[in-house]
Amino acid sequence: MAETIPSPAFSNPRHNGHEEDEDGGGNKEWAVAPAAKRARGSVVEDPAVSLAIARHEFGEHGGVNMSIEASATFTVMEADTMRRMFSGELGPDRDFYIYSRHFNPTVLNLGRQMAALEGTEAAYCTASGMSAISSVLIQLCGAGGHVVASGCLYGGTHALLSQFLPRSCGIRATFVDIDDLDAVRAAVKEGETKVLYVETVANPTLAVADVPRLSAIAREKGTMLVVDNTFAPMVVSPARLGADVVVHSVSKFISGGADIIAGAICGPAKLVNSMMDLHEGALMLLGPTMNPKVAFEISERLPHLSLRMKEHCRRAMEYATRMRKVGLKVIYPGLDDHPHHDLLASIANPGYGFGGMLCLDMGTEERANKLMHHLQNTTQFGLMAVSLGYYETLMSCSGSSTSSEMSPEEKTRAGISPGLVRFSVGYSGTLEQRWSQFERALSLLHPPPSSNKQQPPLLL
Repeated sequence: MAETIPSPAFSNPRHNGHEEDEDGGGNKEWAVAPAAKRARGSVVEDPAVSLAIARHEFGEHGGVNMSIEASATFTVMEADTMRRMFSGELGPDRDFYIYSRHFNPTVLNLGRQMAALEGTEAAYCTASGMSAISSVLIQLCGAGGHVVASGCLYGGTHALLSQFLPRSCGIRATFVDIDDLDAVRAAVKEGETKVLYVETVANPTLAVADVPRLSAIAREKGTMLVVDNTFAPMVVSPARLGADVVVHSVSKFISGGADIIAGAICGPAKLVNSMMDLHEGALMLLGPTMNPKVAFEISERLPHLSLRMKEHCRRAMEYATRMRKVGLKVIYPGLDDHPHHDLLASIANPGYGFGGMLCLDMGTEERANKLMHHLQNTTQFGLMAVSLGYYETLMSCSGSSTSSEMSPEEKTRAGISPGLVRFSVGYSGTLEQRWSQFERALSLLHPPPSSNKQQPPLLL
């Protein structure tokens, strides 16, 4: 339920022994971030500004950091209060809580921050990114619904749409090349398609979704555009470009420490409220509840997300430029030869660059693995690991790891070659130190790449 009563940006609500305000009633909407609404109304372009003006929650005893509410259940002072809470008459907007699977004060505050970050009316934080994605799709589609999805998605999401949801819920998916807007339109089934699903920057190919045009198609066809923004927090704000719902694996760039599993759903208050309905809400009944201790950790990292993203992006751009110069086949939206360079430049928030992910196409899995071996074990440039957004550089061969759920034919259609190495560019050490480590590893490959700028890029 979503909070619509205006509240100051800095507040620490507390209810007293009389569990009723002067108006005698309670507002039934509990999840809205008022500061986010103000930011949207004033067309704030930088998400860091929205975060800075979002409501600040102080600790129970006046601490500058909010308290962690670790309770699973909450007591009341009067017997009739519980009935009023279950009926929706009293709720978190007035500091009344039932059970932490429903709403928890610490997790709810993180939801306000996430709504401010993405410029949406409301947000709810979950136990993982996949739980956020699956809950949204189940809620929006229902049994027998249809999804039009990008043909290039994170392998887990692809498996969810192609295997699990058809078997468990009868939800069907049609995968399309989202660059082909006519194909997207043609794939929508009138009266059946409920969701158009894309990633802002595709995992792992780094193709960029034209969110404004896709949102126009969604409105034209009466569907909801759901965008996974895991690869581009701060860099792109899909909701400000017309997306209806934005989902995140908070475990990645937002967390930044490779130590937390979490997700988030950012969108209209009506949707978030429906997902928390006691009788029909996917979040309420499936229960992908975020631990309040995790919520506290993430809330402490959000204020410096903009600084971290700028450095991820700065280094990725520098590495991509240098890698191309030594003859490597580089895939990075910041390079002018990337097919979506101009698109991302047109939709990105000013000052954040082109993302912290880049790819090298080494041609074969064998050569990709050899490069990664030297980068980790010989020169310590980075770590062979899945996930992304860590302060150390992480690298993996996508076709045999995070996209392994896809068939060879599906990977070919998505543009995932056997030798595609995905890098999540970190920011530890100095840039020159890390580049020297990269060059040393590269020199151990046979044959070495050409540094002749006049020659075409080589597949090593």
